[in-house]
Amino acid sequence: MDGWWYRNVVEPGKLPLLLALVSFVGCFLVTRTITRLIRAGKGPFRNITTGDVHIHHVVPGIFLMLVGGFWAVATGRHSFGSMCAAVIFGVGAGLVLDEFALILHLDDVYWSEQGRKSVEVVILTAALVVLILTGFTPFGVNELSVTERHNRFAFALNIAVNCGFALIAMLKGKLRTALIGMVVPFVALVGAIRLARPGSAWARRFYRDRPRVRARAGLRAFRHDRRWTAKRRWLQDVIGGRPDPEPRPAPRRRT
Repeated sequence: MDGWWYRNVVEPGKLPLLLALVSFVGCFLVTRTITRLIRAGKGPFRNITTGDVHIHHVVPGIFLMLVGGFWAVATGRHSFGSMCAAVIFGVGAGLVLDEFALILHLDDVYWSEQGRKSVEVVILTAALVVLILTGFTPFGVNELSVTERHNRFAFALNIAVNCGFALIAMLKGKLRTALIGMVVPFVALVGAIRLARPGSAWARRFYRDRPRVRARAGLRAFRHDRRWTAKRRWLQDVIGGRPDPEPRPAPRRRT
């Protein structure tokens, strides 16, 4: 076990990344637990306010990310300082991405349906880091031999092709597939080959005059959403808490 740990984690310099991942996930889970207790009115925790201003935890998160990021740049991968910087950065990233939906919508949507995006981004980020820790590197560079890595043309071509697949998948409305595909090239290739989701930039551009393809794409998206949406929402509710119910619009008065 010690030999495996040293060979696969310590020697390649992945220990700071592992510490950042653990602190990132741990901070997110602790933060979500505290916010759920605050919403339920339990425990000693309360929202932090200054006057009438609610201080969101994304604010200290940004500060911690800056400190951890600059500290990591200033130290070596195998130093004790890099490990401390990784922990600080991971905690900051957990605080920031827990309120990703707030940054995206520029509104306090933490407990709304839009707030689910924060949980989804955290899960996706953690999955990407786990893939990198287990040996994958962005753009499929890990698949190149040592000779190919020294060949600048082959190196650049490999990155360009994988970026192209990921970009096509993104244009087809498959953001998760594109992001994972930047680390696992085969995933991006599958996303690039399969039909685009309705409403995506690719569908609007290339399916506009192809009703059969447009219908097939809509049917495939419907089947996919029917199969996975409920499961994804359940997982998001377990991890991040169930959003508040949407307020019903007031009935119109007849004049």
